[in-house]
Amino acid sequence: MVLVGMLSYPSESANEVGKRFLNQKPLPGYITMKGPYINGILGEGIRSLLIYECERSKLPDAIEFMGNRLASYIGVPGYTYSIQVWYEATEALKMIGLA
Repeated sequence: MVLVGMLSYPSESANEVGKRFLNQKPLPGYITMKGPYINGILGEGIRSLLIYECERSKLPDAIEFMGNRLASYIGVPGYTYSIQVWYEATEALKMIGLA
């Protein structure tokens, strides 16, 4: 399963976001991160996509870790974020009794 984090902030905040990113603690061994992937949108600012992979048994720990990590950017002007849990198709099928 994966946790997907979406961040957005104005271009003027990019340096502060970059500084905070460089000061993040290392990931725990139970999380694998893909990204961040960055996308600038003319007139709208910057969006970042983070994908954290973890085992289902570690989901609560991973959600807490990711929440704390993304909350560390609070105070950056214009910063917003969201976290979503995405299931693999086989996990989703189990949830509805088809696997």
